[in-house]
Amino acid sequence: MAHLGSRRGRALALPAGLVLTASLGFLPSGAASAAELSDAPAVATTATNGPKLSYVVNVAGGRWTAASVKKAIAAAGGEVVISYDQIGVIVVHSQNPEFAKTIRQARGVVSAGATRHAPLSVQSDDSVDEGAQTLSAAEAKAAAEAASDDQDPFEPLQWDLPAIKADKAHQKTLGSARVTVGVIDTGVDDTHPDLAPNFNAAASANCVSGKPDTTAGSWRPMEGESDHGTHVAGTIAAAKNGIGITGVAPGVKVAGIKVSTPDGYFYTEAVVCGFVWAAEHGVDITNNSYYTDPWMFACKTDEDQKALIEAVTRATRYAEKKGTVNVAAAGNSRFDLAADTITDTSSPNDSTPGSRDINPRECFDYPAMLPGVVTVSATGAKDLKASYSNYGLGVIDIAAPGGDRTEYQTPDAPAVNGRILSTTVNGGYNYKAGTSMASPHAAGVLALLKSTHPHASPAALKALLYAQADDRACTNPYDINGDGTVDAVCEGGKHKNGFYGAGMVDALDAVK
Repeated sequence: MAHLGSRRGRALALPAGLVLTASLGFLPSGAASAAELSDAPAVATTATNGPKLSYVVNVAGGRWTAASVKKAIAAAGGEVVISYDQIGVIVVHSQNPEFAKTIRQARGVVSAGATRHAPLSVQSDDSVDEGAQTLSAAEAKAAAEAASDDQDPFEPLQWDLPAIKADKAHQKTLGSARVTVGVIDTGVDDTHPDLAPNFNAAASANCVSGKPDTTAGSWRPMEGESDHGTHVAGTIAAAKNGIGITGVAPGVKVAGIKVSTPDGYFYTEAVVCGFVWAAEHGVDITNNSYYTDPWMFACKTDEDQKALIEAVTRATRYAEKKGTVNVAAAGNSRFDLAADTITDTSSPNDSTPGSRDINPRECFDYPAMLPGVVTVSATGAKDLKASYSNYGLGVIDIAAPGGDRTEYQTPDAPAVNGRILSTTVNGGYNYKAGTSMASPHAAGVLALLKSTHPHASPAALKALLYAQADDRACTNPYDINGDGTVDAVCEGGKHKNGFYGAGMVDALDAVK
């Protein structure tokens, strides 16, 4: 996850200088019969002079309910973009400033809310992702010279692979081509020579509008858009092909499910589309290295925010029911997600943010904090919690390498950079750090587990992931920059704690 100063910061990767600014990125309903439903109360006039916004409307019951609610949506000045009847979520556009308030009165509607503050036509001019450190020609040359016969040229720079024993796992298997990991992110450049051999175009789509677009190449980042998803994809499944780097599971397939707008926002309707698409197109694992905009933490106590949480919760649960394991980055704000109170100063991030104190038991960084989602914290090259990583006992499920400042956690030679090296657009490679980079390591290990246990359920795969993790005890006192001030407090024991969850992911155990 990235918490960048730019609007690109909803993707969860830190900039080269690791500027740690504001980040990122459960309401089961009772059924109602069709006979009980009626349209929303008639109104004399429906205003259409407001900004055109996107909404999610969550309905009770099944398709009959949705059909009735759609009539109420039209009466309230809404236009249905797509209806995900399988989970009871309808995506709507409307220029009626009272649309959400009106549609909530319709029978069969459980919750409804605007997914954004900025109008649909508005885009930021902040179109260049902050972040990467380039791989220098000298580093590339030195790495290629140091590489052994069984390594790809830049693999000596990937300290993260031996950190989770992926190098040893590759001696047994590279993973199965029958397994697909969906990168729900900013798009994936499938033309990259390290990604093209393992790319699954049939499982890829552009979900930015809330409705899947399967036009060839629609899943790629456009010129000037973030390379974040491409970097994540390389960590998961860059091919072991004598080129560039090696992924954690270099024999599995990777799909690009684009959910980020050109200016870097991950809105609820796109995220819902991404999970439903993955669920219905054979995706075994999804990686989610973002938080859902515009709220760093969406609160169940707010009518709009409650609806956003519910829509994505329904989508993640549907995906898991269909056999998908969902993995997410914990975030890069150094927050204790198990604290009594967290101060959020960056929401809503698509208009004028304010400062508010939230209760993390009522307000969620989603999808990371949703039930059933594997929440991943980040470690650096010295096996310590990364300086920026969020943490929290009972919230963090597992840890994985996400990189850190080189001066904080310096890797052993021949690696030279404390960040994570992976693929970027136009066939290149660069370094990034963030829980965004940790999450795909966990997704890659799950892909190896799925390759080893092809018939295992999502619950079984998660149980294996946690059981096989290498224990990491709390590292107290934690003074990552050595200035004499404790930077965070780890709670819990050796087998489960707030910094590392169940421990460090283990790729070797996953293939045994």
